[in-house]
Amino acid sequence: MGDTGSLALGGALGAIAVLTKHELVLGIVGGLFVVETLSVVIQVLYFKRTGKRVFLMAPIHHHFEKKGWAEPQIVIRFWIISLILAMIGLATLKIR
Repeated sequence: MGDTGSLALGGALGAIAVLTKHELVLGIVGGLFVVETLSVVIQVLYFKRTGKRVFLMAPIHHHFEKKGWAEPQIVIRFWIISLILAMIGLATLKIR
């Protein structure tokens, strides 16, 4: 998709979440993206402080590649996690 398309899509999703007052649901549904981002932030901050790494490589999907997981295995597991988070996000809409 590229940076331009993904940033526009992410900005639109964020704006819609704010307008509909469902910011928390967006964080739940996009939980995998949050984890990917946090893994980079943690890696950089920890490395600057200690000179050591938390993950073998950041973002976290590269860490799993370095651990020996096959790329299709990582992708399928991330799909499953995304599906579970999407269902949790939809369930929180019903609770309200």
